[in-house]
Amino acid sequence: MAKKTKKKRSGRKRKAKKINVSIWAIAAVIAALAVLICMPYLKDRPRSDRGAKVPEGYYCYGIDVSKYQTQIKWDSLKVLTDAHKRTIRSATYAKDIRNISFAFIKATEGTALKDRHFKRHWNDAREAGVRRGAYHFFRSSANAEVQAHHFINTVGDLSEDDLPPVLDIETIHKGCTRKGLNDKAMRWLEIIEKHYGRKPIVYSPASFIEHTLCEEIKENYIIWVAHYGTQEPDCKRWHIWQFADNAIVYGIDGEVDLNVTSERMLKSL
Repeated sequence: MAKKTKKKRSGRKRKAKKINVSIWAIAAVIAALAVLICMPYLKDRPRSDRGAKVPEGYYCYGIDVSKYQTQIKWDSLKVLTDAHKRTIRSATYAKDIRNISFAFIKATEGTALKDRHFKRHWNDAREAGVRRGAYHFFRSSANAEVQAHHFINTVGDLSEDDLPPVLDIETIHKGCTRKGLNDKAMRWLEIIEKHYGRKPIVYSPASFIEHTLCEEIKENYIIWVAHYGTQEPDCKRWHIWQFADNAIVYGIDGEVDLNVTSERMLKSL
């Protein structure tokens, strides 16, 4: 009797084991199918640690690009934000969608360097109907007049709808003083304004504006300030605000600088 009972129990164990294996096999197949079905959505799903948070309020959005942005779909540019007001790439999770209203494109640097993608970006932006502007990265160690004419020769004529030229000032290079930098910057601005008949824009980090730029520049030129975060810059006077250098914009591979300005300001430029 004891032996028969043992055999019956052993048989029941083998049967239960087969049932368990079958259940796990079915579960594995279902899980695999679920992954395959959801893969496109999982791939596009925004990561919580990616993308810049946008500031509160209604603004016009703009990008600034250079050789580092190699692939741009100019006719598809959008700022998509999720429920946490962070920029994302997937329209599936977007809670708000804003157009890109303007773009600044790097043209030149110093006395000889030309951005290798400038002409392509410049022409593509125009064809897509994106309002465009060109900027020059200033070298305080180089001749201001040569830098100004280098910019003019590279950019060429501007249309009425193009944004004013931009002088990007971020550092005092070795061998130059604060006064020397401001004198050279003023010379560049004067030459560009005379040539194009338009007052240029000056781009600079908030701390550089406060401690380095002279009052003549701050009081007489349009100020484009770099100040990262969602709190407005402390600068007394700013017109355009670059609030992020790691934003995600639909239509651009990788991260990009993102800027805001008022609709009124943009129309006046």
